[in-house]
Amino acid sequence: MQLRFVGCGDAFGSGGRLNTCFHVSGREASFLIDCGASALPALKRLEIACDEIDLVLITHFHGDHFAGLPFLLLDAQFSRRTRPLTIAGPQGIERRLREVMEALFEHASKTRQRFELDVVELAPGQSRIFGAVTVTPYPVVHGESGGPFLAYRVEAGGRTLAYSADTEWTETLIPLAHGADLFIAEAYMYEKVVKNHLSLKTLEQHLPAIGAKRLVLTHMSDDMLSRLGEVEHLAAEDGMVIVF
Repeated sequence: MQLRFVGCGDAFGSGGRLNTCFHVSGREASFLIDCGASALPALKRLEIACDEIDLVLITHFHGDHFAGLPFLLLDAQFSRRTRPLTIAGPQGIERRLREVMEALFEHASKTRQRFELDVVELAPGQSRIFGAVTVTPYPVVHGESGGPFLAYRVEAGGRTLAYSADTEWTETLIPLAHGADLFIAEAYMYEKVVKNHLSLKTLEQHLPAIGAKRLVLTHMSDDMLSRLGEVEHLAAEDGMVIVF
């Protein structure tokens, strides 16, 4: 399996990085995890074939993880996509998607798609199978507005990928990423503990219990980016490719 960081930045473009969007691909799978506002131009810059993406997993409804969907869907419509597409995310995703479509492109939510579009709600602890991809959501803690908030454990191509999404420390991150082949974890701050976000030093305290085989840090603020020279772990960069 291959993961490409289409964007790995925070909501404020720290370090000039694009909003969160990961493309995961293998022989039987091509899907996105999150689709931040900058996702479509980034996908095109990296020459990732959008019409081959079968699934988009959304962790929560903040714009840097969710607001790229209207652009992705309009591009699919005008490029005459025929391949079915599934968008899956937290409870309320169908309403939220309709609202953001209308906010950005009036009447867009009423347009009949040229392709089959399935919008699916995911519930914590309930695994769902999408073709060759099995997704298990875990609840995480990231405030009140923009939720519910989910992290994902994904199995595809015989590999397991875990993604913390945006969250402060919560014990659910241990089963989420335990023994995963790849754990992508937010490291918003270096050591300062801030509400609703994870610091590297807090994460490091729990890495032995998590026991993931590989760790990559993402969603880093200017504070964290300024300390990367002191960090032993691999830090994501826009366009970076990880084979796992």
